[in-house]
Amino acid sequence: MTDYDVVIIGGGAAGLTLSHRMGTVNERRGSPLRTALLEPPVGGHTPPPRTWCFWEPAGGPWDDLLTARWRDLTVVGAGGAEYRSPADPYVYKMLRSADMAAHVRDHADEHLRTRALYVTGLVDGPEHATVHATEPDGTEVALTARWVFDSRPPALPPGGRTTLLQHFRGWFVRLPREGFDPGSAILMDLRPEQPRTGVAFGYVLPLSSREALVEYTEFGRTALTTAEYEKALTDYCARAGLGEFEVTATEQGVIPMTDAPFPTRTGRRLFRIGTAGGATRPSTGYTFSGVARQTTAVARALAADRTPVPPVPHRSRHLTMDAIMLAALDGGRVEGADFFERLFAGNRLGDVLAFLDGASHLPTELRMGLTTPVAAMSRSTLDHLWHTLRTRVGGARRTTGADNG
Repeated sequence: MTDYDVVIIGGGAAGLTLSHRMGTVNERRGSPLRTALLEPPVGGHTPPPRTWCFWEPAGGPWDDLLTARWRDLTVVGAGGAEYRSPADPYVYKMLRSADMAAHVRDHADEHLRTRALYVTGLVDGPEHATVHATEPDGTEVALTARWVFDSRPPALPPGGRTTLLQHFRGWFVRLPREGFDPGSAILMDLRPEQPRTGVAFGYVLPLSSREALVEYTEFGRTALTTAEYEKALTDYCARAGLGEFEVTATEQGVIPMTDAPFPTRTGRRLFRIGTAGGATRPSTGYTFSGVARQTTAVARALAADRTPVPPVPHRSRHLTMDAIMLAALDGGRVEGADFFERLFAGNRLGDVLAFLDGASHLPTELRMGLTTPVAAMSRSTLDHLWHTLRTRVGGARRTTGADNG
């Protein structure tokens, strides 16, 4: 008999979301599934608190936990032009990782157990997988499970043509007097000095009339030093006209933006979810909505006692479009600030958000494409198709040569 039916490794957005869904899974099943959520012990391996931002219609499953939400969004062009509109049918939302983790633990059923362990290895098997780990005191343990879902941040897999980093640093600021509109946010401000390739932008997410998260972000090959982020943030706050303010907290991070494939199944009993399983949208770095779709599918499979292979939650044509855009940005074929300003200026905001979340339809996407730098993107599309063809032909030749050998 296995120790658990399901083991979930990692307490980030993917691990917490799947853990939370296990209660619903057990309600639908005749027999509950014994589940373990494995997280590193509190200490040097504990990730810092994070904020997750995403958009979805009102009435989402985490609405009661939200730190803030915004219906009116503004994009600011490189020259200062403002494009402001409602996000309908979407609401832009902010959720703090600590609030989500506390909620998941407080509402877990008796079949979910959280364990503080350092995972050191995974071994697949025909009937169960084995998770090797150590306790905080160094004691080695081995847990067996029917299914193991690993959400730990992955090393980048081979096979990708373009890999950029969405890297950022943010300040939580407090003004001495009221100055923010809590119902309106700056989604993308393209006025910062632009890098040679990629794009740089800021954004302002008000938490109250006096508090906001102000962030500086780049899409590029390498992250900045803390001192470089601090200078960029100082410059951006001046451009945004914040005036006097106090920094109450900071956050900093790096998200991979890559056209490399992320397999979601790594063994008969082993799976990857979250960023590790391709839930991050390559063109935006947003992961939260992809996690929601992926874990919903896993939960349905577990409830029906099917093999719970996590799907890649993005359509293949959207991943192709993302690969083309990443290559165009990385190679300098398009200027990032110009590309994004045209996209938001020439289209209804809700349509752009639907596309970036994978909910758009092909005719709308084709019309959107005409508002971007058409000639440059057409060349990038042809280049991508040629690269794909050469890769497939080369792979076929290598396979044939191996067979003949």
